[in-house]
Amino acid sequence: MSELEVPPISIFYRRDGLDPGPALGEVQRGDAVRRVRDFWLHRVGEYWLVTRHTDVRRVLADQETFAMYDPERSPVLPDELLNMDPPEHTRLRHVLTPEFTGRRIRALEPMIRTLAGELIDAMESRGSAADLMDDFALPLPLGVICGMLGVPDPDQGAFHRWSRTTLDLGLPIEERLAAGRESRAYTASLVAEKRRSPDDGMIGMLVREHGDAVSDSELVGVCELLLLAGHVTVSNTIGLGVLALLSHPEQADRLRNAAEGDPVIDGAVEELLRYLSVSSTALARTARRDTEIGGVPIKAGDQVVCQLPVANRDPVLGAGMDLLDIERKPVSHVTFGHGPHRCLGSTLARAELRIALPALLRRLPALALACPVEEVPYRVNNEVYGLHALPVTW
Repeated sequence: MSELEVPPISIFYRRDGLDPGPALGEVQRGDAVRRVRDFWLHRVGEYWLVTRHTDVRRVLADQETFAMYDPERSPVLPDELLNMDPPEHTRLRHVLTPEFTGRRIRALEPMIRTLAGELIDAMESRGSAADLMDDFALPLPLGVICGMLGVPDPDQGAFHRWSRTTLDLGLPIEERLAAGRESRAYTASLVAEKRRSPDDGMIGMLVREHGDAVSDSELVGVCELLLLAGHVTVSNTIGLGVLALLSHPEQADRLRNAAEGDPVIDGAVEELLRYLSVSSTALARTARRDTEIGGVPIKAGDQVVCQLPVANRDPVLGAGMDLLDIERKPVSHVTFGHGPHRCLGSTLARAELRIALPALLRRLPALALACPVEEVPYRVNNEVYGLHALPVTW
């Protein structure tokens, strides 16, 4: 298979409904790590597949041993926070962290609640059926992120199209790269506008507070990452989360009837994040030196890929990890990664889920699937797992 052909479904991205692909579970139950020849990102190559929770956390935390940079991937991966090593990563993350403090995110919650309510109002006004992905799960986080960054409403649809194309592993790499270039060109023009006339949005604040300490290229990378990761991951967690809850009606009722401040709401968010794990992998790391993982020798230059959904089901975390239980005591899942590259927007994602899911269940108490569960169309072979559509009625 050439690198420009449409790839098969890599082992890294295999799923079975709401569960990881069974082959991945077999890897975890067998080898500490397994050497695989498979497709990841843009090329066929040799990789070490890491699935055990303890090993995943160790790899993601150890920047001294496992680097983000790889000369073969660098032409494909954009110059953004997610792909950086220290000291650039440390400096830029220090600049961005204040924008995602609990205080800043709490200030956004009224806007999130208002937007969620408006979207549900619009759904109800059109009747008693909808595609929950198009009508709620996608526009909510996209609207929040675009609002934070100052992206005009008419341009939001273009960002969704670019994101959808960029993340679809079933498309030729050139088509995906072209969508990335279009997105980056638009974002560069947005950054240039905010540089000339800073507003009260996040880009404007970064320009005013840090000036030339953050370059235009870095600002573009920040915006690209937030627009891509900040809406696609949350939207698909909402969609899959609703599907999971409708498949467990007693748990949906428990969340629906929870009063504001009930710990079950935060617990449900953590459990759904763990159980669904929409990001199948963390970005591959390159071993800087000879090392080992789980007693298996890893050579300098080897590529290591951590598979997050299976790590989140590891029995070491407790009993029944393959089951959804929103009243489970939260465990240390790796859905947002771990260590220095842990997702900067995790607090925002949690806030959106904490608001969106109870709002839907309370406002639409008769919410139900409008098709047989086996006909729900999953986004297979995708960097972010999720649903193409979620037909519902109420």
